[in-house]
Amino acid sequence: MTYPFVGMNPYLERASLWPDVHLELMRNIRLVLAQSIAPNYYVAVEERTYITALDLDSFVGRPDVALIGPPTPVLAGVAFAPVNGNAVSVIVPVSEDVRERYLEIRTRGTDRVITVIEVLSPANKASGEGRRVYEEKRRTVLDSATNLVEIDLLRGGEPMPAYPQSPSDYRILVSRGWERPRSLLYPFDLPNPIPAVPIPLQKGEDAPRLALGELLPRIYDEVRYDLRIDYTAPPPPPRLTTKQSAWLDEVLREASLR
Repeated sequence: MTYPFVGMNPYLERASLWPDVHLELMRNIRLVLAQSIAPNYYVAVEERTYITALDLDSFVGRPDVALIGPPTPVLAGVAFAPVNGNAVSVIVPVSEDVRERYLEIRTRGTDRVITVIEVLSPANKASGEGRRVYEEKRRTVLDSATNLVEIDLLRGGEPMPAYPQSPSDYRILVSRGWERPRSLLYPFDLPNPIPAVPIPLQKGEDAPRLALGELLPRIYDEVRYDLRIDYTAPPPPPRLTTKQSAWLDEVLREASLR
């Protein structure tokens, strides 16, 4: 199935699909960069963990969860299912361990971190522990000499702080350690191609470019995400504007997906 968009595919933002997309992005970004920065540098996969309250919307959206019955105003999207007599099936708040992966470009031999590459997750952009943990890590990187590349391919949630703030659907931040507080922000909207961005190494060195607009269609085809997407339905929230909806419908009809 041919990738139907020139830029980001909003259907890949679905809560139950995004963790898989995030993993594939990490893997492919690492493979592409590893070839262009060798032999002086290598790309390592790192992980942070934290405990947070289970997000109800994410829970309900998981394919291994089935809740049957008419919706109620008490919990939108969650149905009461009669079990025994007057008892009903409900969900209680629980916690879950969250693991978020990111990439680090390190120097060969000394293992010094030169650049951190983050692909944001929904938890990073929503209020709660996920955002608090990420913002703390972000401040640590921005207060150091380490470069930061922050990739935000999610329309939902609150964007990470940058001034002035961009009203765009998506954005990629490239912050070179030797230029801060000034950084480069690459904003783009749903109909636009994803810009290729430089991945900074050390001052005075040529920066390889990361072309996510080329990676995404390849990942989409290799993993066959088309088998997990219903293009006849609207994309996941946030809701599109009237103009965006018309554009999306035209694109999908041209691709014979509607």
